[in-house]
Amino acid sequence: MRKGTKRKTNQDNVSKTNQPPRPTRTKPSKPESEPEYFEDQRNLEDLWKETFPVGTEWDQLDTVYQFKWDFSNLENAFEEGGVLHGKKVYLFGCTEPQLVMFKGENKVVCIPVVVAVVSPFPPSDKIGINSVQRESEEIIPMKQMKMDWVPYIPLEGRDSQVDRLKSHKIFILRCTQRRSALKHLKLDRLKKYEYCLPYFYQPFKEDELEQSTEVQIIYPAEPKPVFCEFDWELDELEEFTDKLIEEEELLEDQKDAFKEFVKEKVREAKKANREAREARKKAIADMSEETKSAFETMRFYKFYPVQSPDAPDVSNVKSPFINRYYGKAHEVL
Repeated sequence: MRKGTKRKTNQDNVSKTNQPPRPTRTKPSKPESEPEYFEDQRNLEDLWKETFPVGTEWDQLDTVYQFKWDFSNLENAFEEGGVLHGKKVYLFGCTEPQLVMFKGENKVVCIPVVVAVVSPFPPSDKIGINSVQRESEEIIPMKQMKMDWVPYIPLEGRDSQVDRLKSHKIFILRCTQRRSALKHLKLDRLKKYEYCLPYFYQPFKEDELEQSTEVQIIYPAEPKPVFCEFDWELDELEEFTDKLIEEEELLEDQKDAFKEFVKEKVREAKKANREAREARKKAIADMSEETKSAFETMRFYKFYPVQSPDAPDVSNVKSPFINRYYGKAHEVL
């Protein structure tokens, strides 16, 4: 039995070795994939995004970044031969809602703008808060609105610790208010962010208020208050008051009280103008020659995004005006 079993096994092995080889399955060759190319990041590519767009409504922030805006003009300004090359620069952002054309359609777009201030020191540590709805203007430390000037670190230097970088040439205005915490803010505090304007005081230039001869009048009359502007150089108070009565904006029996109210507002405005002039003269007198030179050579540059296929063309809506504090830019790019 054992021999039979063994013989059978040998026969099986022989039969197996005599079988033709099983054909091997050939795997289809994979087509060689095209090599992927990734565009190198430019050293200042995110500079415009890092500057906080002051005064932009919180719910509009995302719409600012819906387009691929091209600020290569801002980046090039820091290269050799550019207007900002080798200079100490302070940057802040803002937005300008404009009706522009994009892909054959007119639409209102929040256009991002970057303002560059060439200065050896921060142009201001304050923020102005003003709007049509607010009765008065506020000038407050920007830190109260969680804003401050911070160094901008170019991409190639991000691995270095900030305090180890020997010198900073670019500073940006940044806001540390977290959007996730906005729901906990009171409405008035929330609205303040929308009315913020970067503040700047130029002691060598007369302020608009110093030159103004107009006063805003809000007279608390019944049945409705009287809103008007009175110019103490151009308007004659008696005629001005009679015209309001004629137009039924003011009642006859309110005439004398209204005139006294306007006179008091004019006295207050003249006093404010006088104090502003005196404060400006004192600021200049107390200023070092180095600071005087810095103010006199300070320059403002306003950058709009350049034309690109991925964003609306804004070349027809550029304006040199920055805001009521800074006035106009020396150059628009």
